[in-house]
Amino acid sequence: MSQLNETHDPSLLSWVESANRPGNGFPIQNLPFGVFREKGASAAFRIGVAIGDQVLDLTALAAQNPWNGLAAEALAACTADRLNRLMALGQAHWSALRLELSRALRAGSPLQTTLEPLLVGRDAVEHDVPAHIGDYTDFYISVHHATSIGKQFRPDNPLLPNYKWVPIGYHGRASTIGVSGQAFPRPVGQTRPATEGGTPQFGPCQRLDYELELGVFIGKGNPQGQRINIEDAESHIFGLCILNDWSARDLQAWEYQPLGPFLSKNFASTISPWVVTLEALAPFREAFQRPENDPQPLPYLSSPANKAAGAFNVQMEVLLSTQASRANGEEPARLSSSNFRDAYWSIAQLVTHHTVNGCMLQAGDLFGTGTLSGPGEGEQASLLELTSNGPITLPWGEQRRFLEDHDEVILRAQCSKPGYPTISLGECAGTVLPAV
Repeated sequence: MSQLNETHDPSLLSWVESANRPGNGFPIQNLPFGVFREKGASAAFRIGVAIGDQVLDLTALAAQNPWNGLAAEALAACTADRLNRLMALGQAHWSALRLELSRALRAGSPLQTTLEPLLVGRDAVEHDVPAHIGDYTDFYISVHHATSIGKQFRPDNPLLPNYKWVPIGYHGRASTIGVSGQAFPRPVGQTRPATEGGTPQFGPCQRLDYELELGVFIGKGNPQGQRINIEDAESHIFGLCILNDWSARDLQAWEYQPLGPFLSKNFASTISPWVVTLEALAPFREAFQRPENDPQPLPYLSSPANKAAGAFNVQMEVLLSTQASRANGEEPARLSSSNFRDAYWSIAQLVTHHTVNGCMLQAGDLFGTGTLSGPGEGEQASLLELTSNGPITLPWGEQRRFLEDHDEVILRAQCSKPGYPTISLGECAGTVLPAV
């Protein structure tokens, strides 16, 4: 479990002046990793870290070999076009690289003249998915979302009996995961027959939805057959991003039984371009606790460290713009907000449960948390929940029950608290195109 160290000092300032602006989201205490290239370029993507309104080119920095030891080995792994090599090295390497980057980017650093030419403006670059994602597993860790959805279909028994005992998940499709800015055609498929025993209907999805989630990138993997204990689970997690797991609710209702999501989920998923390391999130840890009357986790899913600090205070929000609102110059409408700390299962528990049967994880694998709805009004993290009592009216007068063509959904997430710089996970935006 990542601990506080000198990189978390809230008084640290950078010679990159934009990183010192209050609320910029990418101060020297953050330093998230991603891949980038100049907009419109045909060159390969390179690995970088965000600092203020700039990106530091780590691929170019590696050619100068400024450090020794673990940090040098980690920086050498940044000559690839994806983060997998760095992810596979493990926590000690990630931490060593983060420390050297922090020292090099601090005000007064002797490396300023070396690093300054390697900065590129964040507004001048484009991104790709930061790692090669070999496998993708989506979980269901918000009891508030599970209960809300269950009430719509099983009013007398909204939660199935296994929910509070086992982290529920399904294996998704990695090939259609895209980075923020992704635009995808409305999915087409079968939907429930109009009458019992009738012929299914076929055509474009009519109940397209978003899901506000976080993504968990696996770092160092495990050999097949070797479990990852909960005490060691977080050492296998490289970092977090924002995730929108788009859902075709009408396709889902028809195909869901007996084997779970299929075409209703695999047409598109969108992630933010920056991966914020667990070490950067250490100042925002909180106790992870269950209600006393709920079943407590089985021993393999419980540890003192997970109870003491297994939750993270990550504030999230959903915004929506439409073709009409953009034409009229309207700002995106804020639909809801929630917090990751309200999840029913921790990320360490997800890793441990995923491997308890001997499943092998690999660097770059992605976990989705599932829809992160909160307990209060206005904390519903999907339209299926938000419009359960009828359509919502947007500030410019349009109504929505589900997404329409050319709607853009924007997800944001950040960590903030008094006396500490705001840590942003960036933005995850995606646009629905007409069916093809």
